[in-house]
Amino acid sequence: MGRPMRRLTTFTCSGETLGASLDPADGAVGVLMVTGGSQTRTGSHRIYERLAKTLSERGYPMFRFDRRGVGDSSGDDPGFRGSGPDIAAALAAFRAEQPQLRAIAGFGLCDGATALALDAKPFERLILVNPWLVEADPGAPPPAAVREHYRTQLASREGWKRLLTGDLSYGKLVGGVLRAARATRTRLARQVAIALKSSGTPVHLILARRDGTAIAAAEQWRSKRFARVYSDPQFIESDSHTFARAGDADALLAAVLRVLPPPR
Repeated sequence: MGRPMRRLTTFTCSGETLGASLDPADGAVGVLMVTGGSQTRTGSHRIYERLAKTLSERGYPMFRFDRRGVGDSSGDDPGFRGSGPDIAAALAAFRAEQPQLRAIAGFGLCDGATALALDAKPFERLILVNPWLVEADPGAPPPAAVREHYRTQLASREGWKRLLTGDLSYGKLVGGVLRAARATRTRLARQVAIALKSSGTPVHLILARRDGTAIAAAEQWRSKRFARVYSDPQFIESDSHTFARAGDADALLAAVLRVLPPPR
């Protein structure tokens, strides 16, 4: 017999109907995938769809869904902070579809990762990819990304040349660093740290090394507030938040497999 086919399904949450996709497998360890922003369960550049297919072929049942108000789901979008009920309902639907499951890992990108972190207790482990931990001003990069930009400028010969010739403003450089330094601690990072400590759920970070959101997350992850839940992040050499560069998808798959237990 061939591998079970992907199936579209629905489940309910707070009176709304949510669209979902199940990639079934025989394994007892499954993965629930939570998207970020207003992305549907396919994911940007089909990242979720492709990863679900590949992992299910390796024995991991995979479940993806659109939260309320997104994609195929009815209702109003509660945002990542209000998606706890959606995640809980998705977990129940996943277990009903795959009753052999003895453990479910949560996988999330960007604020999908943050949503998982804020409600981590039901999961055997969390895989947080470029998690959204720093809420920058609208249209502005996270402070840690600003500092990394200027650090790179000053570490390069070209950067010093631009500074000495006036192409790079000294005042702008100093001002940018100072503004970033004043904005390092955020309420969101504190909330995530408290939630993770309370849950006791093992956490694994996967970060695109040159992505602004990931740079900010790495800085927060090294802070004292995350000391009790800290584990060494895995870095992927990419600047793509959604791992859209050549070779990124394979690197992400390898990183995920390193932290998942065997499916059986």
